Amino acid sequence: MVQYMVLGGDMSGARVAKEFFDVGSRVCSSNPHNFVEAVMNKIELIASVARSAGLSKAGACKVIDGVFDSIGSTLAGGGEVRLVGFGTFSVANRAAFMGRNPRTGERISIAASKRPRFKAGKALKSAVRGR
Repeated sequence: MVQYMVLGGDMSGARVAKEFFDVGSRVCSSNPHNFVEAVMNKIELIASVARSAGLSKAGACKVIDGVFDSIGSTLAGGGEVRLVGFGTFSVANRAAFMGRNPRTGERISIAASKRPRFKAGKALKSAVRGR
């Protein structure tokens, strides 16, 4: 995979250097400091899981799809998934409220909704902080 680093200036005139790493990274164009933002997509996740677990990529793909399907179906049923140390996936209920149409300024009613929520666990927070 390729990692891009901006070597100076704004994005339009920036010189870009390529470096090869295991995890793909992309320049965060919305970042005013032009630093590199590491991004891992599903294919890279599958390759990483296959390497670390000693599985084929097809086997790792089935495992990852199974995990995602299980989390999704549990949340769709109103439950929550707790992975000790990693975090908790749950459903957040958002109450109905009155909003405004930005174009006309007219008041509109926005219906209640549900959305997925993730709360990071202690071990994940520590890993991200580098402790």
